[in-house]
Amino acid sequence: MNTNIAALPRGHFDALRVRRIVERVFCGYTGALGVRLWDGHAILLGHDSPVATVVIHAATLLRALAWRPDVLRLAEAYFYEEIDVEGDLFALLKQKIHLQSVTMSMRDRLLLFSVAFFAGRDSARVKRENSSVRWSTPTLASTSRRHSKAHNREAIGFHYDASNDFYRLWLDEQMVYSCAYFNDPGDSLEQAQRNKLDHICRKLRLKTGERLLDIGCGWGALICWAAQQYGVRAHGITLSRQQYEYTQTKIRDLGLEQQVTVELRDYRDLTSDADFDKVSSIGMFEHVGLKNLPAYFRAVDRVLKPGGLFLNHGITDNETGRHNTVGTEFIHRYVFPDGELDSVSNVQREMERTGFEIADVEALRPHYALTLRHWVSRLEARQKEALGLVSEAKYRVWRLYMAGCAVQFENGAIGVYQILAAKRREGLVDLPLTRGDIYQ
Repeated sequence: MNTNIAALPRGHFDALRVRRIVERVFCGYTGALGVRLWDGHAILLGHDSPVATVVIHAATLLRALAWRPDVLRLAEAYFYEEIDVEGDLFALLKQKIHLQSVTMSMRDRLLLFSVAFFAGRDSARVKRENSSVRWSTPTLASTSRRHSKAHNREAIGFHYDASNDFYRLWLDEQMVYSCAYFNDPGDSLEQAQRNKLDHICRKLRLKTGERLLDIGCGWGALICWAAQQYGVRAHGITLSRQQYEYTQTKIRDLGLEQQVTVELRDYRDLTSDADFDKVSSIGMFEHVGLKNLPAYFRAVDRVLKPGGLFLNHGITDNETGRHNTVGTEFIHRYVFPDGELDSVSNVQREMERTGFEIADVEALRPHYALTLRHWVSRLEARQKEALGLVSEAKYRVWRLYMAGCAVQFENGAIGVYQILAAKRREGLVDLPLTRGDIYQ
């Protein structure tokens, strides 16, 4: 049956024209996605049942995207509730490979802009204007790659100092904010993070009385675990004031004042008179900056005894060197203002140039994908509590960020590795001939 467009209310007329434009633009789309417009019109893109539905609440978003197609503008539309997602967010994000083939002609852009231009007032704009969400400052975003001490402190504060209570909602009981270690896919997050802490201690072959330094100690999980379970004297450093204060309290509550210490310190300020048997760095070196990797590894070398072990755990990229993508711009603007990744081969090469002997390399990509899915699930389950601590926009940033990272790990776009190395000395390093002791 033909629709009499002239007889429809203006909103329906606009929606129908939008539908025709969108269907034409997506005519070669091979994915499966649903779109629902502000007046209830549904559009099915692809040929299968949609994996998720994008709900567009206002026509003016289309106007903005028609004028200047921008993935980050689309992300902000989600943050500010101009659009919503119904269904599987992870499956939606996996549609990226299909969406990359979609292009819009200038004619269609002009048509879409003209339709949206005459649409009604955008009610979502009020939420955007009144939102108190704090993005990365222009100064920090433009200069973070200098990785000065001042900018690193600001960047760490931007990411970590929002609220300990917010992180506590979706992290495990130990407050571990890095990739867990799943002995079985059915492990709980709590169990998997305990597995990870113990896995690190076993790899470092910690012994009673040894001195352990944890660079970027977070909320103190590893230094307290190593002291309690392995009898070491542990010291942690962090740039986050909230993490520092939390860890101090944790040390006192556990009665570990004689074994564990923590301080606010930049790794570049570690003094050469420090003398540690073992050094760990878990999920920290992503903040260092590519140009500072040599200085970072020299700092570790400076405080580690000859023959001492160093475990570096961090995210890597498949591409080498510095490069800009939509994903990196998203992270710099909304999540990690100073994050930079390199390939695992480049990281190992720089460690060897510094004088480290690589002893073991373990890939943990599937573990981080599982970890992030746990974090997203836990955040979603406690959404109401989260919104009592952060704005709706901030909640959506974290939900989208962590779900997107999970998909990146699952697709193999990024990786995460534990690299165990020893500070070179004459003769053999004091390590067992096999990995068997780690798994006993």
